[in-house]
Amino acid sequence: IEKIVLFLLEQQGRLASRLSKLRVQNDAFEEEPEFSQIAELREAYRAVGQDLLKLLYFIEMNAIGLRKILKKFDKRFGYRFTDYYVKTRANHPYSQLQQVFKHVDPVVDAIKAAVDRLSYSTNFLNFLAQHALIMQEELPAPIEEHIDEERYHFMSLLLNLANTFLYMVNTYIIVPTADDYSMSLGAAATVCGVVIGAMAVAQVFSSVYFSAWSNRSYFRPLVFSSIVLFVGNAMYAMAYDMNSLTVLILGRLFCGLGSARAVNRRYISDCVPLKIRMQASAGFVSASALGMACGPALAGILQTNFKIYKLTFNQDTLPGWVMAAAWLLYLIWLWISFKEPARDIEENPSPQTSNSAPAENDALEKGLKQPLLLTSDDKQEDDEEGDGSEESSEDSRQPATSIVDAYRLLTPSVKVQLLIYFMLKYAMEILLSESSVITTYYFSWSTGAVAIFLACLGLTVLPVNIVVGSYISNMFEDRQILLASEIMVCIGILLSFHIIIPYTVPQYVLSGLIMFVSAEVLEGVNLSLLSRVMSSRLSRGTYNGGLLSTEAGTIARVIADATITLAGYLGESRLLNVTLLPSLLICVGSIVATCFTYNSLY
Repeated sequence: IEKIVLFLLEQQGRLASRLSKLRVQNDAFEEEPEFSQIAELREAYRAVGQDLLKLLYFIEMNAIGLRKILKKFDKRFGYRFTDYYVKTRANHPYSQLQQVFKHVDPVVDAIKAAVDRLSYSTNFLNFLAQHALIMQEELPAPIEEHIDEERYHFMSLLLNLANTFLYMVNTYIIVPTADDYSMSLGAAATVCGVVIGAMAVAQVFSSVYFSAWSNRSYFRPLVFSSIVLFVGNAMYAMAYDMNSLTVLILGRLFCGLGSARAVNRRYISDCVPLKIRMQASAGFVSASALGMACGPALAGILQTNFKIYKLTFNQDTLPGWVMAAAWLLYLIWLWISFKEPARDIEENPSPQTSNSAPAENDALEKGLKQPLLLTSDDKQEDDEEGDGSEESSEDSRQPATSIVDAYRLLTPSVKVQLLIYFMLKYAMEILLSESSVITTYYFSWSTGAVAIFLACLGLTVLPVNIVVGSYISNMFEDRQILLASEIMVCIGILLSFHIIIPYTVPQYVLSGLIMFVSAEVLEGVNLSLLSRVMSSRLSRGTYNGGLLSTEAGTIARVIADATITLAGYLGESRLLNVTLLPSLLICVGSIVATCFTYNSLY
């Protein structure tokens, strides 16, 4: 590639020099016409044109050869290695290709400036939509858009967003009181890690079966989710009067088994028309952020204590009772208002409708890739190559059929981005889950104070995304923001350690704010990049890109909550430093991995 580019640059220079000399002669003839030499000038221009065509043919011939070589790799590897390879070469800082790209930079910059003026107001929505990691097809066919219009139902979309909001409230409403609840049942305060993490453990498995279930129905998984969450929250609330830590943890496990976020993502991806899918995806992220802020805030309000018959209602049990009532009301609303999208086209696909769009897209791609000039031998050769490559191309569009198959589709840069997602979720879970224990031990904060602190952290999510989506992402590349955010998370973790000097409230709040805000920026940019570089095969099916990212984040939360509980055996005085150490090591590891794959994060 580098030799071809260097030869191209050399020949371009020679052609430019010849054209420059001819231009001087042409200007001279315009002042003093010499008809005898005009024919010679015309032939000279024609000779330059012929040489330019030869140069283009040379580039075309080499491009065809490179494409055939890469197709062989695609077929052997089983995924689109071509995309990854081209990105690494096109964006390498020391590649001579950069000089070729610079020739068209002024045109590209002018187009970008015009697009920015037209679409500035949509930058934030676009950023939030990518934050949701709802995978989309690159070339949606007109028939698919028509199908989306028929399947779309606004109230059903609203119910999916409400499910997302309530689930996030359900996740974080117990965080301020989990340590008190554990102690009231005779366990250590650090057992709150198990109580909080039990929901994430169950979510690891529920995400898979809900994703598979959503291939057949959306209504039934949502009904099942609501019932399981109602039961789980009721068990969580009744564990106090039963004086049973087992019932408490089982209640949280049931809540995790009701996680229908995979269904919510799939509904937006499959049933919302393309023209409003970005707004729906932004709504998904906003509902999650709002739920994250409302959960702790609601826990801070529920500061009362009374009994009805044998049931106790206090700050520990009220989150369970309130969420049980909320899920019961949601179930009634769901039963009345949800409209199951029609699936006739998916279940009984006719050959004409199901294959027309891919055929059109294949024809389009084939037409774009066909060289302008071919000899008869070249045509025969390319046809033979095309037979195998088309089959390979068809295989490369099939969705992944297993976790192993999905893992094979991950390029090194995508694996690094999933590691980053794991790291930021781990760091955030450590900060949030142990907040009540740490603040009680060091600062003697009440439940209300912890709730206010967590709610304030949650309220930073949308403003931070507005700033990043509307301003910062326009000034810097995504990978630059990614690396800077990782470094800021690392700084936040380092500032959180308790070493020698007394631990103060400003140190804890400031370090926590730096860590949380940087992690939020990192999450948005990371998922934005991830949604663009993942294989198109991961845009649909059970084992899609959204599921992989959800699993990575959920496993991180499980390990973080387990770390808190295990560190509790060393005593509350050592809890902070022991839990922060793994966060620091994983963060440093992700920074190193990012540096190694920096040129492919494009």
